[in-house]
Amino acid sequence: MNYRKVAEEINKALGEDNIQAAAHCATRLRLVLRDPSKVDQKALDTNDSVKGTFEMNGQFQIIIGPGDVDEVYAELIKLTDVKEASTEDLKAVASEGKKQNPIMAFIKVLSDIFVPIIPALVAGGLLMAINNVLTSPNLFGAQSVVEMFPNIKDLASIINLLASAPFAFLPILVGYSATKRFGGNPYLGAAIAMAMVMPDLINGYGVANSVAEGTMPYWNILGLQVAQAGYQGSVLPVLAVSWILANLEKFFHKRIPSVFDFTFTPMLSIIITGFLTFVLVGPVMRMVSDGVTNGLVWLYESTGAIGLGVFGLLYSPIVITGLHQSFPAIETTLLADVARTGGSFIFPVASMANIAQGGAALAVFVMSKDKKQKSLASSASVSALLGITEPAIFGINLKLKFPFVCGMIASGIACIVIGLFHVLAVAMGPASVIGFISIAPKSIPYFMIGVVTSFVLSFVFTYVYGKKRMEVPVAETEATVVTNDEFITTVEAVNK
Repeated sequence: MNYRKVAEEINKALGEDNIQAAAHCATRLRLVLRDPSKVDQKALDTNDSVKGTFEMNGQFQIIIGPGDVDEVYAELIKLTDVKEASTEDLKAVASEGKKQNPIMAFIKVLSDIFVPIIPALVAGGLLMAINNVLTSPNLFGAQSVVEMFPNIKDLASIINLLASAPFAFLPILVGYSATKRFGGNPYLGAAIAMAMVMPDLINGYGVANSVAEGTMPYWNILGLQVAQAGYQGSVLPVLAVSWILANLEKFFHKRIPSVFDFTFTPMLSIIITGFLTFVLVGPVMRMVSDGVTNGLVWLYESTGAIGLGVFGLLYSPIVITGLHQSFPAIETTLLADVARTGGSFIFPVASMANIAQGGAALAVFVMSKDKKQKSLASSASVSALLGITEPAIFGINLKLKFPFVCGMIASGIACIVIGLFHVLAVAMGPASVIGFISIAPKSIPYFMIGVVTSFVLSFVFTYVYGKKRMEVPVAETEATVVTNDEFITTVEAVNK
C-alpha cells in the first residue's frame, strides 16, 4: 500500500481543510470533520484501500485495517498539518456543543477505563485457558495432561500463577485506570486499590463464608466495627473508590497552598478515601456488585437458551451502538468468581455473533461480481472470524443490509444451541473461531457445534436471500454510511 497516496486520496475525498481533529484506533481513522456534507462518499467507496466508512457520535470513521491504519494516519497528519490527538481527545472535540446521552456517557466512561487494561485481562485469560487444558480431566482421557505427564506439573503451576494474577489483583488495574480517567493521580489510585487487596485482609472470595461462619475479624474504630474484608477480583467497589479519591485530590489541590500541596494532598486523599472504603463505600458497593452478578446469573439460569438466543440476535446491533464497551466490566466480575458464577455467558455469545457476521461477509464474497467488493468481503470475513468485526459489519454487511440481518438471525439460533448445553467461558480471549481455548473444557465440543451452526446458517441465509440481489455493485448502492438511527429503518426494510 502506498500510504502517502492513500492519505492524499482520503484527504481529497473528505474535502480540503475539512478535518478538524484526527486520531486512529487499531483498524480505523477516526476524524472530526468541519462539514460532513463535503465528503465525496463515492470516492471513498471506490478506493481500494478503504474497507468501509461510517459515522458515529460525531466522528467520521474510515476503516483501513490493522497494520496500515497507523501509517496512513501518519501521512494524513503530515499532509493536513492537523494536530495528532488521542481517541479521548477526539471524543471531547466531537462532543463539544452537544448534550450527551447520560447512558452513553456512562458507557464511554466504562470504555475509557477498561479498554486500556483489556490486554492484561486477555493475557491472563488465555493463560488460564492453557492451564485448564493442562489440568482438566476427561479432556484427552480420564486423566488430565498434568497427571499423564507429571514432569510438566511445575510448568502448569507457574502458568496458573501468571493467569490468576490479573484477576486476583484486578482492583489495582482498575484503580489505576479509573483514577486516571476521573482526573486523579493514577498511582494514588493504584495505592488505594493495593490497600483493598492486602494479604492481611480476609480474601475477597472468602468474605461471605467468613461472615457466615462468624470468623470475620473487625477493627474497632471510634466505636465502629469495621470488617477486615478484602476486595480481590472486585470491580464496582474500586470504581466508586477511585472516583472519590480523584475528586478528593482535586478538592485538596485547589485549597492547600502549593508549598504544602505535594506532601499533604496525597496523604489526606488516601486516608479519607481509605476510611470511607472500609467503613461505607466498599461494603455497599460489594452488595451492589454481588446483586448485579447474581442478577445476571439468575437471568441466564431463568431464561436459559431462549434468553441467550435473544442476546445473540441483538449482540451485533449492540456493537453498532457501542454499548458492548460496558461488557468487560460485567464479564470480569463473572470470571473473577468462576467457582460461584460458573463462568461468563457473554463471551460465547460474542463469539457466535462475530462468526455469523464473518459467514455473511464470506457469502457476499462468493456472490459478488464487483472486484472491490469481493476483495473487501474476503479480508473482512477472515477478520470477523478471528474476532475483529468492524470491516465486515461496516464495510460490507450494513451497506448491503440483508447480510447483517442474516448474521443476526444465525447468531441468535447458534446462541440457542450453546444455551441448551450451558456453554460458559472460564477466561477472556478472542471472541472468534479460536475462542474455544477460553471455554470450560467439558463444553468445548458444544461450543464448536455453535461455531459451525453460526457460520453455516449465516452463510446459507445470506447466499440464498442475496443471490438475486447482488447484481448491483456496492459502489453504486445508496446506503454508504450507516448511523445508529438508520439501523432500525434498515431492519424494518429487510423484514418487509
